[in-house]
Amino acid sequence: MTRPVSARAWWLLLVLGAGYLVYRSAFSGAGMGKAYVRATRVEFVQVDVPAELGGAPGERRWVEASSPAAVDYDLEAAPADRRIGWTRLDEAAPREHAAAVAADPAQSEIRFSLSRTLGVWTAAFFTLAIFSFLYRDNPFYKLAEAVVVGVSAAYWMVVAFWDVIVPNLLGKLWPTLIQGWVMPGLQAEAEWLYLVPLALGAMLLWRLSPRGGWISRWPMAFVIGVFCGLRLISFLHADFLSQIRNSILCLWVVDGSGQFLFWDSVRAFLVVLGVLACLVYFLFSIEHRGAVGHVARAGTWVLMITFGAAFGYTVMGRIALLAIRLEFLFDDWLWLIDPTGRRAAAGAALLWQQVQGAGLG
Repeated sequence: MTRPVSARAWWLLLVLGAGYLVYRSAFSGAGMGKAYVRATRVEFVQVDVPAELGGAPGERRWVEASSPAAVDYDLEAAPADRRIGWTRLDEAAPREHAAAVAADPAQSEIRFSLSRTLGVWTAAFFTLAIFSFLYRDNPFYKLAEAVVVGVSAAYWMVVAFWDVIVPNLLGKLWPTLIQGWVMPGLQAEAEWLYLVPLALGAMLLWRLSPRGGWISRWPMAFVIGVFCGLRLISFLHADFLSQIRNSILCLWVVDGSGQFLFWDSVRAFLVVLGVLACLVYFLFSIEHRGAVGHVARAGTWVLMITFGAAFGYTVMGRIALLAIRLEFLFDDWLWLIDPTGRRAAAGAALLWQQVQGAGLG
């Protein structure tokens, strides 16, 4: 049984694309998909806080070694426990790397980053895997979808643990332990009332048990009830009262000097008419005939224009996301475009290095 022509065409395009990527990344002088970093040394020292600045006796503070507070501080003579430093890697443009190598071939301040390059290629692979759904559902799309969902869930779980559970729960119950463990600057006293959310959280995990799943219903009901009560108030203020307040407009708009503003008055008049027409459309206790029917029909037009504008705004947001991904593929990965001029001189410098290496320069 032969494969369909469309499948053969897609496989041919896949092979040609892979061959082009191998040629451009390995043999072409233009290069692609490479990331460079600038290594910057960061030094911090622990200095005494003067009494005139409100410092208590023996109080110390970490400051950057290049700051005015540490100008007179001898960094080399400082004890090891009062100084700290690390190397910070900031993103660098390919043209900056080419210029640095051209000036000093032995320099190591701006260098190639293997980890970030692998990140660019991994992002490109998952982007193309998501785009492959335009052809049909396939294992690459399923893999990318599962990875995105799994990584997102794991990321937010870690963020919730360190930003919510540790400071707001464990830090309230055992502040001394949390201060000595991960948050030295935590200022809190033990509040045993937080044993209640701890117990509710433990009961919520009971749903994973094969028996006693009904125990998790109590904290779930509490969470849903509290959430609905809090959101009800916010929705009343944001979606109900605020809309009423913003719909009460003055139809005769003047500026600070008392001069009549024609277009502002027209806008206020149209807003009030549109709101009243929409309210008439939802007035079901009166039959929509005659004048009421015409006003209700105008309200329908206002609603359709509003929904269309909202839908268009959503579509434009999705198109912007698509444009960003395409720009990533053609700029950061393939190096086919250079809108910001990050690689304007990199290709020429690389070609000159190859010429010199071949003994032609």
